[in-house]
Amino acid sequence: MLILRVLENVLQPSFVQKTTVLNLLEKIVGDSQNIIDIFVNYDCDVDSPNIFERIVNGLLKTALGPPPGSTTTLSAIQDITFRHESVKCLVGIIKSMGAWMDGHLKIGHSNLHESSENDISESHSTPTSEDGTLADCELHPEMNSESSDAATFEQRRAYKIELQKGVSLFNRKPSKGIEFLMNTKKIGNTPEEVASFLRKNTPGLNETMIGDYLGEREEFALRVMHAYVDSFNFKSMDFGEAIRFFLRGFRLPGEAQKIDRIMEKFAERYCKCNPNSFTSADTAYVLAYSVIMLNTDAHNDMVKVKMTKSGFIRNNRGINDGKDLPEEYLGALYDQIVKNEIKMNADAVPQSKQENSLNKLLGLDGILNLVSWKQTEDKPLGANGLLIRHIQEQFKAKAVKLESVYHSVSDVSILRFMVEVCWGPMLAAFSVTLDQSDDRLATTHCLQGFRHAVHVTAVLGMQTQRDAFVTSVAKFTYLHCAADMKQKNVDAMKAILSIAIEDGNHLQEAWEHILTCLSRIEHLQLLGVGAPTDASFLTASNIETDDKMSTSVDHQYLKNKGTLQNPAVMAVVRGGSYDSTTVRVNSFRLVSPEQINHFIANLNLLDQIGNFELNRFFAHSQRLNSEAIVAFVKALCKVSMSELQSPTDPRIFSLTKLVEIA
Repeated sequence: MLILRVLENVLQPSFVQKTTVLNLLEKIVGDSQNIIDIFVNYDCDVDSPNIFERIVNGLLKTALGPPPGSTTTLSAIQDITFRHESVKCLVGIIKSMGAWMDGHLKIGHSNLHESSENDISESHSTPTSEDGTLADCELHPEMNSESSDAATFEQRRAYKIELQKGVSLFNRKPSKGIEFLMNTKKIGNTPEEVASFLRKNTPGLNETMIGDYLGEREEFALRVMHAYVDSFNFKSMDFGEAIRFFLRGFRLPGEAQKIDRIMEKFAERYCKCNPNSFTSADTAYVLAYSVIMLNTDAHNDMVKVKMTKSGFIRNNRGINDGKDLPEEYLGALYDQIVKNEIKMNADAVPQSKQENSLNKLLGLDGILNLVSWKQTEDKPLGANGLLIRHIQEQFKAKAVKLESVYHSVSDVSILRFMVEVCWGPMLAAFSVTLDQSDDRLATTHCLQGFRHAVHVTAVLGMQTQRDAFVTSVAKFTYLHCAADMKQKNVDAMKAILSIAIEDGNHLQEAWEHILTCLSRIEHLQLLGVGAPTDASFLTASNIETDDKMSTSVDHQYLKNKGTLQNPAVMAVVRGGSYDSTTVRVNSFRLVSPEQINHFIANLNLLDQIGNFELNRFFAHSQRLNSEAIVAFVKALCKVSMSELQSPTDPRIFSLTKLVEIA
């Protein structure tokens, strides 16, 4: 949890500490079994925090950097370093998930996982069977008794998600939250069952809202409060310790009437457990109020004039049915409260000081202190001491947990639930970094993350997530606005080709995005060499003229042949949205010579992708399995129709490829 707190601190982290944490996480996620075990044993456990989810979301926050307008202690270089390292960790997570999946599905380790850090353009085929199709692997293979693990953890995870939804609703409006939890069968309908839920320290419950709900005057909430108080056993317990024990689980509400109802019931319960303590419950009620006021007076820095012991004794005269309680008793109670503040569990460490304490503790000295720290009872605890005591208490609480079972799964279906948690943050982190950064190493990591994410989601058959990743990579090719193209966009084109070759058997509808990119690449290449357009072959009057035209002209052709009057070139330079397959004919936005020159310079980048790569891609289609080839051909037909219907530059590239592969 210390690591997560440092990871989630975006505005004012220690550079050394956060760098150490990111390096540690990179090593942890490098072991595929680690992240699976973390998710199964924490995120699928109702009583445990969502460690995997918090790691992913913490890495996302770091990758996005401090929010605009916020104040941070980080320099620009430190911020960029954190962003790139967090993206690297996210890539490591999805890569490990893919490696674990491949191992359990008996898919050979494809070269996707061994691709070079500096050159992601190298494409390799996935291992195939003799007939050229992908090895036949079922998503749910026959297994031993562990085959039901995924279903069990699915139920646990679903239960936890719904429980957390109810807890979140409770923290906004307690009565609505309780109603939701009862309707979804997460808690029973009786006051006793609701009281048990509020008292068992359910993770995420806001202690202030618990106190607010217990103080309500509605009939059901009142019965819950009575059941809550009656669940305590104060027998033979000192009065001050009884109040301390009672108030550990919630914060008293601010409204006097609510406090009155709660403390009145507490006094009744205490006297019932200790019949000989006071003459009546009214005595316990008045004294309880007095103790709460003393606790506030003694430990609130805003109170300058503190209550004295004699003043406390004087204020409580005559409360025992007209008689005084023994001064020794009241004096001992006063000393007890003044020396040891009554606070609930969540207040064990002051929140305002906790972050600073954590920062100090994460250094080497702090770690050693956690192991060998000792302090006498007479010595007052500092912020570090309070933090260490709080951590020790948490460890002890976990140690006495009755069900301490370590779970291990082998069913790859568990990855579906992990993807549901991490795909959104990963998509955001990779997309934002790829869009904002021109650093080759950073963009390489992002594209690797996209490739691994497509691999996992495609093999698992998660269509929505798969298409989201494929579409994002396709958009980052910038083939729809080539005038703005950079090296990272060409790298995205290479990533698209690699995805198609490595995971073609699982792409289904996503083929349309990939084939659209290939069509646009070929179109730009033709414009770059000055080859006659396909439209010229569709016009009979131009056949004779076009036969005489050279098809081997270089980029200088665009400068010498009246480029500004060429509708096809003007349409490409103007660009458009990714989703537009054609550029409208009535788009009359002017194109300047500078834009043309920039476009021509960018066409040189496309030389990195030659006809060999395009032809190799289509030749590889023969290795697709029967289901994949159907999806491939359907997508190719759609793209071919879009090309033929273009109002500015009808083309037959995809139609030609359709004939070739047939």
